[in-house]
Amino acid sequence: MLTSVDLRSRTLTAAELTAALPRAELDVEAAVDAVRPVVEDVGERGAAAVLDASERFDGVRPQHLRVPTEELERALAQLDPAIREALEESADRVRRVDSEHRRGEDTVQVVPGGTVTQRWVPVRRVGLYVPGGRAVLPSSVVMNVVPAQVAGVEQIVLASPPQKEFGGLPHPTILAACALLGVTEVIAAGGAQAIALLAHGAPDLGDGRGLDGVDLVTGPGNVYVAAAKRLVRGTVGIDAEAGPTEIAILADAAADPAFVAADLISQAEHDPLAASVLVTDSDQLVAAVEEQLAVQVSQAPHRERIEEALAGPQSGVVLVDDVTQGLAVVNAYGAEHLEIHTEDSPAVAARVTNAGAVFVGSYAPVSLGDYAAGSNHVLPTGGSSRYDGGLSVQTFLRGIHVVQYDREALAGARRAATVLAEAEGLPSHGRAIDIRFDQDA
Repeated sequence: MLTSVDLRSRTLTAAELTAALPRAELDVEAAVDAVRPVVEDVGERGAAAVLDASERFDGVRPQHLRVPTEELERALAQLDPAIREALEESADRVRRVDSEHRRGEDTVQVVPGGTVTQRWVPVRRVGLYVPGGRAVLPSSVVMNVVPAQVAGVEQIVLASPPQKEFGGLPHPTILAACALLGVTEVIAAGGAQAIALLAHGAPDLGDGRGLDGVDLVTGPGNVYVAAAKRLVRGTVGIDAEAGPTEIAILADAAADPAFVAADLISQAEHDPLAASVLVTDSDQLVAAVEEQLAVQVSQAPHRERIEEALAGPQSGVVLVDDVTQGLAVVNAYGAEHLEIHTEDSPAVAARVTNAGAVFVGSYAPVSLGDYAAGSNHVLPTGGSSRYDGGLSVQTFLRGIHVVQYDREALAGARRAATVLAEAEGLPSHGRAIDIRFDQDA
């Protein structure tokens, strides 16, 4: 079911290694050309353009772009109590983690009388996107909203696609999750048009009230959402251009093949483009995992989707000489989700440098992180973990340096600053310092 790449006894450059690994093809640039007219139209015509795009792409023209408060309240009242309890538990765990990880104010005394303070200030207004494709994802409401709230964001707007079967409203479970977390500004819009609306705002959503543009847009989505984020970046901040979901599993002969197979399947269930990659030095494990895949996939409700993902060029087995080479492979791959199933998994995990999130040992599956670990499941894809991290409370905070020097402290820095100003051909920079000491002449 999985194709194999054999890297044993091969010495590859970093570029050659990266090129040899399975990877989903995500042509965001091609999608940019497709969504540019939509984004520009929303920027020019506002709500009317969003409604036209929704009718075209979602098959429904919402009666309300801004979801009425009573619909949010109704959705929460009708939510299955078990789902409500699970969402509350998930939100509590994420909130506990983010509350501990929220950065505080740090002051460094550079010299006596001279300090630099780093203040962390929340973004004022954010737009959160929750997709509504093959799966309903109320967990993504939790993963976006809770970090923003812990950061202290004043204004939260959440957009999710209108659903034809629900009269042009987002899925009721999404609405219920919003109401549960206290999000009152919810927009029935999806895809590129939603990202454009969040970025540009609109003078009137059809209810006599406008929508202000946001400062930051976060949340997962398909390639068209990623392309729209690329187009509005600069007008607003974005978290990332997310691609298809990925799991890489680094495993040796000690791994349980049933667990490994189940975790590969769990990611393949998302999308036919999802990537499931096993990196191992054990031929015996590969054979056992293949046997498990044959059994477990045949029993899975989304069998066809899973089979397509596992057979795709983005998925496969990478054979390595040992765990050390396996670490080089997974660090080159930079998976969104990386599981470690080896002897002494914590020590191996400590050597990982590139991953969106690392799941250590047999009892920390990616599915736990999707819902109830306390970590965030909005993570970098496509190898972007080399330079980017997942969504967290830090995403919604901006660092501001506050510099405070007294006269004596400035005098101590004067020579270094004025010499560098002269060296750079910017004498007025130096003069701005020297003038403060003219009375000493």
